[in-house]
Amino acid sequence: MVNPINGLPQIAVRDNSGPSASEVHSKFGDSLKNAIDGVNNAQVESNEMTKALARGEVDNLHNVMITSQKASIMMSTATEVQSKVIEAYKEVMRMQV
Repeated sequence: MVNPINGLPQIAVRDNSGPSASEVHSKFGDSLKNAIDGVNNAQVESNEMTKALARGEVDNLHNVMITSQKASIMMSTATEVQSKVIEAYKEVMRMQV
């Protein structure tokens, strides 16, 4: 007769189904939209600060230049990411199945 071993932890069965394809698409779309909105907000903020400086409402040129450079870097990064995504898509499409 076999006696059970007491004191060992029970192993729970994992659900390996993971998120569905539609959930992944939705999360990716939301992330992409948030990133684009962030770039847009930085551009709008930069434009507003530049206009305020031209009207004489802002005296701190440093903050205006920092905001402008921040928006510029965000736009450059977004453009590079777009380029890399397009390259990756083209590479996947060239693959033979």
